[in-house]
Amino acid sequence: MSSQTMAENTATRIPLARGLRPLVRHSLALTRRNLRKAMASPGQIIDATLMPVTLSLVFIYTFGGAIAGDSAQYRQYLMPGIMALTITTTCRTSGIALNTDFTSGVMDRYRSMPVARSAVLIGRILADAVRVLAGLLMVLAFGFLIGFRVHTSVAATAAAIGILLLYGVALCLLQAFIGLAARGMETVQSVSTLAMVPLQFGSSIFVAPGTMPSWLRIVVENNPMTMVVDAARNLMVGGPVAHSATMAVLWSLGFIAVFTPLCVRTYRTRK
Repeated sequence: MSSQTMAENTATRIPLARGLRPLVRHSLALTRRNLRKAMASPGQIIDATLMPVTLSLVFIYTFGGAIAGDSAQYRQYLMPGIMALTITTTCRTSGIALNTDFTSGVMDRYRSMPVARSAVLIGRILADAVRVLAGLLMVLAFGFLIGFRVHTSVAATAAAIGILLLYGVALCLLQAFIGLAARGMETVQSVSTLAMVPLQFGSSIFVAPGTMPSWLRIVVENNPMTMVVDAARNLMVGGPVAHSATMAVLWSLGFIAVFTPLCVRTYRTRK
């Protein structure tokens, strides 16, 4: 009898923990486990911090003068976008980690224990939300170090980080679904990267949509990433907030509403 079959048979004999208290306790325990693994992985730390920092330096001091006419002015434009870009690199861990847990047999072990089934997904997303928030704060601190300045208020900055974090949770769920649906790690890495490319480069992260051809501008202006970046940028640097912030929240909640049940169903049916 295979180890997977044994785990499934054992899972049928052990009653699952039910109720809110066990769910919270198991979710927090798995969150701690996932965060400890992240701290022990230098690659995840590099993805969350070093890559956005490197891109910031390259674009500000190499292309900033050509794009905006002045590196200092472009720095103010770019840094909120780099914070959003940090999310797209950090959230890929959601799918990769879940896929690894299935292929390595960790999920079989969870299913053989009286652990709330949803706690596995909740613990994964909570841990990645913490990583997203840490990445956002570190990139913001780096922005301050190289001269980026907030022109609004602490409350507006907190609201910008909140919108970015909500969007990060939404993208983590998207990546989690990819990791659960794909059977091989190579597929997860390829699909997760391809899914982020249109969001990253078809947005207002690097260049204002007004400088683009009309056909491309329509796409960019309706990209959810553009809404998130514009909301964060206007909240921190100044500008009209209502439309971009509303659309950013709606896009994020839409992603969450779609991919949460997809993740749950795929997790339950995957062998």
